[in-house]
Amino acid sequence: MLFWHTQPEHYNQHSTGSYLRDVLALPIFKQEEPQLSPENDAKLPPFQYVLCAATSPAVKLHEETLTYLNQGQSYEIRLLENRKLGEFQDLNTKYIKSIIRVVFHDRRLQYTEHQQLECWRWSRPGDRILDIDIPLSVGILDPRASPTQLNTVEFLWDPSKRASAFIQVHCISTEFTPRKHGGEKGVPFRIQIDTFKQNENGEYTEHLHSASCQIKVFKPKGADRKQKTDREKMEKKTAQEREKYQPSYDTTILTECSPWPDVPYQVNNAPSPSYNSSPNSFSLGDGNSSPTPQVDLPPPSNDHLLPSASIQDAQQWLHRNRFSPFCRLFSSFSGADLLKMSKEDFIQICGPADGIRLFNAIKGRNVRPKMTVYVCQEPEQNQSHLHQKRENGDGNLCVYHAIFLEELTTLELMEKIANLYSISPQQINRIYRQGPTGIHVLVSNEMVQNFQDESCFVISTLKAESNDGYHIILK
Repeated sequence: MLFWHTQPEHYNQHSTGSYLRDVLALPIFKQEEPQLSPENDAKLPPFQYVLCAATSPAVKLHEETLTYLNQGQSYEIRLLENRKLGEFQDLNTKYIKSIIRVVFHDRRLQYTEHQQLECWRWSRPGDRILDIDIPLSVGILDPRASPTQLNTVEFLWDPSKRASAFIQVHCISTEFTPRKHGGEKGVPFRIQIDTFKQNENGEYTEHLHSASCQIKVFKPKGADRKQKTDREKMEKKTAQEREKYQPSYDTTILTECSPWPDVPYQVNNAPSPSYNSSPNSFSLGDGNSSPTPQVDLPPPSNDHLLPSASIQDAQQWLHRNRFSPFCRLFSSFSGADLLKMSKEDFIQICGPADGIRLFNAIKGRNVRPKMTVYVCQEPEQNQSHLHQKRENGDGNLCVYHAIFLEELTTLELMEKIANLYSISPQQINRIYRQGPTGIHVLVSNEMVQNFQDESCFVISTLKAESNDGYHIILK
């Protein structure tokens, strides 16, 4: 997950000052300029990253900038360093490594990032969320785009020389918006850059600097139209109203933030599972076996904070559980110190939303799913594959498995059933529910939302005539 500081730090003018004229004109720098001192200079960031895309004029003062990008278009990110700070005297190599990521800005989507990106991958097979345009890039070495991390690119560069990386974002903001009646507002993303130097073993793991900015991605030419619309909207406002908004700048300066937690999203590279039963059905296998834990169980909080945790352990726990913005506030707290705090203490320190979330995480409270349904494969279809339990000689017992639903959509139900039976979601064409007199009723989002909690279904399958897929029937 991504975390950032809401207040940008000061920026020092680079020798190539033309890159940073826009940012130095910001009101925040003019207001704080008299306060600069040699002591404050030492706190300036060692690097600066400039996204060559204009900021929106429809952003209020003291709010974070917002930049519109076109899907698939190459945008330059200039990589600059503050030479006069002397930050590179301890570098054991002239090259450093930068990792660029595109992640969610919305905290609600951060919680389900893995699921969101997996759904995108299934809907866009072979595509990447983020790419680096190597022919246009300047001064970068060994660029890599891992096939297991669709939203990440990385490369090496020499901070003493000019370096620019051109990136392309291929997902649009509305792809992660619940579909209703059209015209939905797209969700914002973030571009984050983390920079590292080599350690004693030659690995690029020692963190130097991190910065990020907020973006929205539109279909081709959509960002230009949105920028024009915002500009026209601001022109209609009075001069007094326009004073409440930031001016639009030709470039976007990425502001300092916490480093990205070392738990990257990765695609499951296991071979696509195939059906292991008769041509007209599939089987779960051993009826006593458990489905894949990360899919069929609600997100458990196994990473409990222990009273014996040291200050360093507590800091690492905060990072792992997406509380990086509060690490400085709790920099001297051990595990015992945090566990002694009440809900009111956390709310007072972190605010209502994050305070309650941090309190629940520390106390190990799990979030209950919106709905739980129980499913079992029809015994007649899997007699040769399902090992059924016998208790006291009373007969056969069909083993049910729990499916936990959060979004209450047909797509989510289809994916959970597919993972339960170790098949690809693309192999399931339709889901039907057996109605009166044995009719097959197509399952819609509305029907899923009206399932009774803890409903029980027996699953049977039907071979699709048009392709190699299957239809699921809930009885």
